[in-house]
Amino acid sequence: MSEVSPAMRRAIYPGSFDPVTNGHVDVVERARKLFDEVIVAVANNDEKQPLFPLPERLDLLQQTVGKMENVRIAQFHGLLVDFAAAQQASTVIRGLRAVSDFEFTYLSSRLVKEIARLGGDVSKFVPDIVAKALRKKFAP
Repeated sequence: MSEVSPAMRRAIYPGSFDPVTNGHVDVVERARKLFDEVIVAVANNDEKQPLFPLPERLDLLQQTVGKMENVRIAQFHGLLVDFAAAQQASTVIRGLRAVSDFEFTYLSSRLVKEIARLGGDVSKFVPDIVAKALRKKFAP
């Protein structure tokens, strides 16, 4: 675990990452160039029924973005503001959430799961390791 230093420019990229997509990877790639450390924070929400359990989501993130320089994978429960304060992070990173932001570029984990569930090819939307995990989840 990295040492928390207030002088560092630290950002948190929170989400469920169920599953991690190429869009998520792109956001992390861009953010790590702007900050000393990017914490990819996986939300643990007991009220949601994720496709991938928390340990599997953490592992997929570790295999896809966790090896990048100045990127750390973490989990959090509760309020994001409390987690950010504990990590001494000054910035929260968010991806695009609406089609109107950039026409025809919106892609969500929910949409990727639906395509995979229906037998569609998601290999252009997610890292290879995630595509394999999705095929395994939805295998007949």
